[in-house]
Amino acid sequence: MFPADHPLRIANFRAYWLSRFAGTIAVSAQGIIIGWQVYGLARGEMGYSIERAAALLGLIGLVQFVPLFLLTPLVGLAADTFDRRWIVRGTTALLGVNAVMLGALTWGNHLSLPFLFLAAGFVGVARAFSGPAYSALAPNLVPREVLPTAIAISTLAWQTGTIAGPSVGGVLYAIHPDVAYASIATLFVVALALMFLIGPVPQPPAQSDRHPLQRILDGFRYVRRNRLVLAAITLDLFVVLLAGATALLPIYARDILHVGASGLGLLAAGMGIGAALASLLFSFRPMKHNVGIKMLGAVIVFAGAILTFGVSRWFPLSLAALIVAGGADMVSVYVRSSLIQLHTPDAMRGRVSAVSQLTISASNELGEAETGLMASLLGPVGAVVFGGVAAIAITLLWSRLFPELRLAKSFDPPEILETPPEHGVTQP
Repeated sequence: MFPADHPLRIANFRAYWLSRFAGTIAVSAQGIIIGWQVYGLARGEMGYSIERAAALLGLIGLVQFVPLFLLTPLVGLAADTFDRRWIVRGTTALLGVNAVMLGALTWGNHLSLPFLFLAAGFVGVARAFSGPAYSALAPNLVPREVLPTAIAISTLAWQTGTIAGPSVGGVLYAIHPDVAYASIATLFVVALALMFLIGPVPQPPAQSDRHPLQRILDGFRYVRRNRLVLAAITLDLFVVLLAGATALLPIYARDILHVGASGLGLLAAGMGIGAALASLLFSFRPMKHNVGIKMLGAVIVFAGAILTFGVSRWFPLSLAALIVAGGADMVSVYVRSSLIQLHTPDAMRGRVSAVSQLTISASNELGEAETGLMASLLGPVGAVVFGGVAAIAITLLWSRLFPELRLAKSFDPPEILETPPEHGVTQP
């Protein structure tokens, strides 16, 4: 099925890929369920208005973002210092315990808003440590000549799981809450077991001649100095921060499109379908040429699709818009992640991945807070429309401010760096 030199033919990478895919689906599915339960409690037992309940959905995102923001300097250093496999194993186990506890409280009808917010914060802490370790581990599992493909496939596993996870969670929760949480806990167990199948892998030795604080700052300096990496990271930050609509899916399902929990699952599945189709395409036909301009075009398509979803009152059109948005988002993430990983030396991948994760989380979790706040002020439709228009404007602005991104022809840098920039290496 795959060529002889394909990364998925390597046992360690195959276990890693399946583990990341299963774990990402589980944590994303858990996220949509937490949001649905918060909104349900707010609108039902608490009797909150749509606007006030929307603000709570935004706060869920903020609660997940705050620990990641505070821990970013430490988690990147940890991924460049300790065995990345054990970091992932530990966080996966903790996420599984969290899912079991949520399932038990749901089954016993003991859920409350404070506990849901506490569980969301716990997820934020675990994801803060696992994200950089997962991203930095992939290049250690394959030969250099297949590294671009490995990075792309690793990115596809994460992004497909991130987008498909909410659809899985919505559908399973519609069947029964106990089925949903039991399935999520099982996925975490599978992800953990697969991580234990990965044998010892090479990892660059930690720098003992530099103070940990200096090593932390080196990651931020590298991102700031490399304009291509900076452009790719910040574009995603602002676009998804403005145009993210995932946090409002419970509102659209319940009060705008009137399709209930089953409709919520289908709406969330829309982006998963689009991402899966794009993933399948890139698995067999990796992008090679004019990657920068294709990323910019994909971001504009994503924002336009979100704008269409925001104004739609017809369920099939809303679903189709989310499918397009998921596919376009996958193109953008594929290009961005490949550029970042291939333009970063291995000794710094953990720290640079932590900076990238911070912006991703800011665009997702903090974006949920922003969307919830805007929805409380403008209404859910007004918030989505505003975000879509603003994201298109940001993309056009970035194409002018960062010509390096627009002119990027391929993923390969002029020279693959293997030494951190603080030791005098010229930036690509």
